[in-house]
Amino acid sequence: MTFALETRALEKQFDGLKVTRDLSLKIASGARHALIGPNGAGKTTVINLLTGVLRPSGGRILLEGHDITEFSVHKRVLRGLSRTFQINQLYADLTPLETIGLAVSERLGRGGDWWRRMGTRDDVNSEITETLGRFRLLDVMNELTSTLPYGKQRLLEIALAIAAKPRVLLLDEPAAGVPEGERKDILAAVAALPRDVTVLLIEHDMDLVFSFADRISVLVAGALLVEGPPEDVARDPQVRAVYLGEAAHV
Repeated sequence: MTFALETRALEKQFDGLKVTRDLSLKIASGARHALIGPNGAGKTTVINLLTGVLRPSGGRILLEGHDITEFSVHKRVLRGLSRTFQINQLYADLTPLETIGLAVSERLGRGGDWWRRMGTRDDVNSEITETLGRFRLLDVMNELTSTLPYGKQRLLEIALAIAAKPRVLLLDEPAAGVPEGERKDILAAVAALPRDVTVLLIEHDMDLVFSFADRISVLVAGALLVEGPPEDVARDPQVRAVYLGEAAHV
């Protein structure tokens, strides 16, 4: 069986400190898979290894059965692996319209010609409008990103990742720092992600995790503790002890 994303005995060590330990994950195609764990468990390190920001000390990473362990960040994006960040990485001086327009044009190989393509190509314009609408950004599409409410900025970052047409999307705490009143839009956007995109979610918000994931992996001290369907993970005594607590979802 070919998985959308897989790690085999993945390791990462910093100056003698091992932060990822013999990690083997298998993310099925089309899955809604969550990676959770207490602070310091090494979740973001795993995302950085998967996306090429960090090089592993050992082990392999496979994307749709192909070894990408030595691929650059850019080459992984071209192969269909995209991500968001805990702290957004947006262009503060561009509008959402310009941001998504640039992303679509870059994907089509016409990044230097993006303004003209936005104005003259109906297919490009339609994709930009559809993406902005899907993420509830049409009402702010002409405002500078730096002036947007934080929840809208998080939505724009997810929209930007989707504009790259990934087959595998890594969401690194998409609801982090979002005010309670804006979180419902994040929940809706994540739930509405296209099913042909495999999603690996890292998140502390258990409402989001348990409403979204069909499979959960629990990471502790860089190693896999438990993996399974949400209901099984929620009842697992090891998980309750180290992370969720007795008030966990059942």
